[in-house]
Amino acid sequence: MNMNVSLINLDFEAPDGACDASLAVPEGAGPFPGVIFLMDAFGVRPVIDEWIKRIASYGYVVLAPNLLYRSSRSPIIEDVASAMASENRQKLFQNLMPMMQLLTPENVGKDAKAYIDFTHGLPNTAPGPVGMSGYCMGTRFALRAGSAFPEQVAVIAGFHGSNLATDQPDSVHLSVGSLKAEVYLAYADHDEGANAEQQRRMEQALTLAGITHVCEVYPDAPHGYTMADTPAYREDAAERHLTKLVELLDRNLK
Repeated sequence: MNMNVSLINLDFEAPDGACDASLAVPEGAGPFPGVIFLMDAFGVRPVIDEWIKRIASYGYVVLAPNLLYRSSRSPIIEDVASAMASENRQKLFQNLMPMMQLLTPENVGKDAKAYIDFTHGLPNTAPGPVGMSGYCMGTRFALRAGSAFPEQVAVIAGFHGSNLATDQPDSVHLSVGSLKAEVYLAYADHDEGANAEQQRRMEQALTLAGITHVCEVYPDAPHGYTMADTPAYREDAAERHLTKLVELLDRNLK
């Protein structure tokens, strides 16, 4: 870490209502490049606040919006570890799925514009493209957002993303041809939603589109490996994610 950081909890106007969010701002003179942290399905919560503070300490204004604001304020889940216990897991995702299904390509486009505009409107945010870092479902959001706003998104990082290259007609890998961002995808090991065939499809799509990218698997790191409030957390993989992310941001935004 390099700089002291202030953390702010706030609401701002999104296309379909008020969106709650956390914002981390370095305590330096600025301005600083903007980064949008795109959460997993469990909402903006203390573990995410810690991540955005750490990212901001490298000289970035980091916004973490509640992607599921249409359905619930954060935290979406109060006790993630308990909710993910084996006897509760099925019910957990039954409750989350209707919320996640509202993130249609159309809604992602509308929301992404709002998040980018809000980030650019902050007093300490530098002009120019932003970076996006997505986690689980946030990876799909980042790729769709970067495809919708290629001139405004210079970095897309995705960690333990899944179902990125399905056989569905609206699969996110089919939209990457318009990207201009550098892309880094770090899959979880043995993730059923990111099997070898899906990884191959995504790699092929990015390569054919001529996009600068790296796709790799973090070994011994299950789906959700960055989040310390889940049983999937792996410290080595989580720290590796931060190193790779900051390198990517520094290379493209500074």
